[in-house]
Amino acid sequence: MSERVFINEVAPRDGFQIEPGFVPTADKIALIDALSPLGFAGIEVTSFTSPKAIPNLADADRVMAGIDRTPGVSYIALVPNALGVARALAAGTDELNFVMSASDSHGRANLRLTAADSLARFAAMADTGRAAGARLNVSISTAFGCPFEGPVDPARVRDIVARIAALGIHGVTLCDTTGMANPRQVAALCRELIAAWPRLELTLHLHNTRGMGLANALAGFEAGVTRFDAALGGLGGCPFAPGATGNVCSEDLVHMFEQMGVATGVDLDALLRVARDLPALVGHEVPGQVAKAGTAERRHPLPDGVG
Repeated sequence: MSERVFINEVAPRDGFQIEPGFVPTADKIALIDALSPLGFAGIEVTSFTSPKAIPNLADADRVMAGIDRTPGVSYIALVPNALGVARALAAGTDELNFVMSASDSHGRANLRLTAADSLARFAAMADTGRAAGARLNVSISTAFGCPFEGPVDPARVRDIVARIAALGIHGVTLCDTTGMANPRQVAALCRELIAAWPRLELTLHLHNTRGMGLANALAGFEAGVTRFDAALGGLGGCPFAPGATGNVCSEDLVHMFEQMGVATGVDLDALLRVARDLPALVGHEVPGQVAKAGTAERRHPLPDGVG
């Protein structure tokens, strides 16, 4: 079991895309620039998709081209198709994150594609990205459960990962899109995939919809996962889980690992300062806990009259 983990910050994409209001381009760039030097392995900057599909990320090209880049940080974009690949590469994206669903119902609702349709697209997309020197990753939505079909058979996920690995993709992200996973389920699937494809970089992208995000992250870590997605303040969510909280919160995840003695490389104090400014940026409170309560090192004075 590794005592070092690597965290990708996904709030600028997964968080902002579902916000009720448009976050101005300059504010997006300023936030990414504030996050860049804090020690994240990568930052998912945006998604190169149709502005009609995701109006909140209509400024993808300007944001990716406008950020200041910190050496050693991978700047990532979600790309749904060949046009998205071309746009992302033109803007200088380091890592292309292809997306698909393990569940055909979710795939048709979210992407208008079945799993087989998505996989058929990836070969040409991967060839283009590889020729440009980009790192390639595939995010598998509903890898643990589908809001329409229920639990997803691990054998189906294994089959999808096998087909992805055959394309020469560098990494796979398992996404608990609507927070249906439980720790034993996460640990079992992660162990199986790591054993079968030890060279494929496995990332967990967990949502806290039902309050099990950190527990599932710990289960994944104990199964051998060292790469995690998380979102500042716990932003994000899914339109198919109305009222749900968002992603696992970055500062809460960093705090948990650091309290366990597991290095993250992230400057938690600096991250908390950025997180505390987030409600003013998005115009509402956010789910993150450590920014409100302080770290476990925080101490309080005794009440008056207590000796």
